[in-house]
Amino acid sequence: MILAIACLATLVWLYLLCARGGFWRVRIPDPAPRGRAPEVVAIVPARDEAAVVGAAVGSLLDQDHAGILRVVVVDDHSTDGTAEIAVAAAAARSMPDRVEVVRGAPLPDDWSGKVWAMAQGVERAAALAPTADYFLFTDADIAHARGNIGDLVARAERDGLVLTSLMVLLHCRSAAERALIPAFVFFFAMLYPFAWVADPRRSTAAAAGGCMLVRRAALEKAGGIQAIKGALIDDCALARILKPHGPIRLDLTREAHSLRGYARFADIWRMVARTAYTELRYQPLRLLGAVACLGLVYIAPPLLALFAHGAASWLGLLAWLMMMVAFWPMVRFYRLGMWRAATLPLVALFYLGATVDSARRHRQGRGGEWKGRVQAPDRT
Repeated sequence: MILAIACLATLVWLYLLCARGGFWRVRIPDPAPRGRAPEVVAIVPARDEAAVVGAAVGSLLDQDHAGILRVVVVDDHSTDGTAEIAVAAAAARSMPDRVEVVRGAPLPDDWSGKVWAMAQGVERAAALAPTADYFLFTDADIAHARGNIGDLVARAERDGLVLTSLMVLLHCRSAAERALIPAFVFFFAMLYPFAWVADPRRSTAAAAGGCMLVRRAALEKAGGIQAIKGALIDDCALARILKPHGPIRLDLTREAHSLRGYARFADIWRMVARTAYTELRYQPLRLLGAVACLGLVYIAPPLLALFAHGAASWLGLLAWLMMMVAFWPMVRFYRLGMWRAATLPLVALFYLGATVDSARRHRQGRGGEWKGRVQAPDRT
């Protein structure tokens, strides 16, 4: 039995390394030559983001995009002065006409909070800029380098993309972030290999909600934001409805970064637990499958290497080494020590616990909880 587990774990890692779209490779796209500079409206949903929204809006106003770039901030019932800070960021740059704040309407029962804010942003953007070719959905905690929007537009224009998304550089300074954040991106890429996302022959579709440039005409053909109104994982839901209408891309970048820090391990735990069970479609059997798979792929190899004997021990060591080889490019991308690649089994155990806790929270009626709002459907 132990030898069979060792063989299976090794075969899984051979498959992951060789046949899952090269998900573990870190590729940053080269900038495309800039040509036509169409009008863009950036839509920023914001709920109690006073600590970061000023820097995020300021980074949008500082862009070198040659075309018109407007910013619509949707204030989702903030109580901390988020809207005023966004307006102040524009005033500080003498650009008050470039930023408009929309006060959020009450949340309908069948919408998730962020998607409802996105929909209100699209409605206002369409009225404000009826000839705009693109909407940029970005979060209130994302700062963009000066050339980022122009480069996104250039790539979209060159390749005819309907969705151009970037997985921004996540905050990685605290001990908890250094231990856990690179693996968060690694696991996401394993679930949604970026090469498969870009392949029109595959159904895999994903995006990163912090930075999504969407071709307006394609969004309208796909049914608009209304088509994903109840989604908690809004970025991947948006990618799924857009992929049938044209090419999409998802890439890593250093040209945009998150301003939101996670000082404690508990903060990252809550972030994962908020939507992990949603990814499993609220199905207990999928949860059991996820636990079994994570145990086999990440936990078994080091246990076999350290405590088994003979062939099972060597196979466990081989699987663990393959795991380290796969994880090392992401560790290096975040400029951390090579030794962290060996800690992935412990990190996987943390994420496994958060996933189980996500199911528990859902059973308690707290699924999808974010800033005082519970959004997951009641399917207990």
